Amino acid sequence: MLLTRGDHLLSSISLPDASFALFLIGGMLLTKPKWFISLFILSVVIDLATLSINSSYQIPINFGYWGLLPSYGIMWFFGSRIANTKSFYKFMAFGVISTLISFVISTQTYNLLSGTFPDITIKESIQTGWEYLPQSLIYTMSYLLAYWGIHSLFKSQFVSQKATSL
Repeated sequence: MLLTRGDHLLSSISLPDASFALFLIGGMLLTKPKWFISLFILSVVIDLATLSINSSYQIPINFGYWGLLPSYGIMWFFGSRIANTKSFYKFMAFGVISTLISFVISTQTYNLLSGTFPDITIKESIQTGWEYLPQSLIYTMSYLLAYWGIHSLFKSQFVSQKATSL
């Protein structure tokens, strides 16, 4: 998260935000709520540090920012539901569904509660921000694919080493 939190999009100085993917993976691997809280606090601390270093950072901390809490909670919940899956298709389906739900929650809470759009209606809010969905989905799924690949590689390597030692 430290390497990707500085920007939501790929740029010459940062990787795209991996937060959605990290919360889904966290839900798969870390079962206790204290880990969710710790990861969320880490994301806030990273944002506050980034804001103090770079005033042009585009995510202001305001009431709409707290929409990230349920968004990340959705990712964590879906991750916990697939913690022991061996099915790549189930993993990817849960990744896509949770990312879509989390995107809608984070976008709508930002649009409606941040104060950035003071006169926005719910209808206008629903119509706003969709241009960022493809990037958010592609980046999150890319991180999840990388996780699945690395996890599968280590698992098969461990299994093959264990089999040869027997």
